[in-house]
Amino acid sequence: ERIEMRKTKKIMMLVVTAALLFSFGGCGKNSSSKEEGSESVQVKDALEILTNIWNGYDEDQKFPVAGGDYDNISDNAPGKFDVSNTEALRSILIVPEEAASMVDDGASMMHAMNANTFTGGAFHLTEAADRGEFTDALKEAVLNNQWMCCFPEEFIVYGVGDEYVVSAFGKSDTIGYFKEQLLKQYPSAEALVEESL
Repeated sequence: ERIEMRKTKKIMMLVVTAALLFSFGGCGKNSSSKEEGSESVQVKDALEILTNIWNGYDEDQKFPVAGGDYDNISDNAPGKFDVSNTEALRSILIVPEEAASMVDDGASMMHAMNANTFTGGAFHLTEAADRGEFTDALKEAVLNNQWMCCFPEEFIVYGVGDEYVVSAFGKSDTIGYFKEQLLKQYPSAEALVEESL
C-alpha cells in the first residue's frame, strides 16, 4: 500500500510540475507577443494622433483651440486638414510646396487667439522613405519663415511610426506640454527636430 501511495504521489508531482512548466511557457509566449505588438504603432489617420494628444491634456492646461483649415474649421478640437490645398498648408502649417506633395492626409490644431502661441500639425507620408526629406524641407521652411507679431519660441518634429510626422511651433511652455502628451500617447515617437526659433 505504501509503495502504491509513493507511486501515486510521484505521478501527481510530475503532473503538477508538467502543468506548471506548460503554463509558464504559455505566459512567456503571451508576454513576448504583447511586447512585439506594442512596438508597432496603429494609427487610423493624422486626425486621430492630434485628437489623442489633445484628449490627454489636463483641463487646466487646455487653451482655446481651433483645428482644420480655412474651409473646414473645428472649434475646441483638432480638425482634418485638406493637404491638397498647398497654399493653406504653407500659410497655416508652414509646409512648403515641395514637401506638400509627399503627404496625403493631415490634421491641425492651433491656439484660437494666436497661432504663434501654438500651432501643431500631423501628416501621413505617402511614402515612409520620404520622412527625412519631408522633415528637412519643413524645418528649413519654419526656420526661415517671416513671422508676423509675437514670434514662436520652439519648433519640434516627431515621427510616429514609420508613416506619420507631427510638428508643432509656439511658446516654450505650450510646446513642452504638447511634447509630454505626445510621448504619453505614443511612447515610441522619435524626435526628428527640436529647435529654438
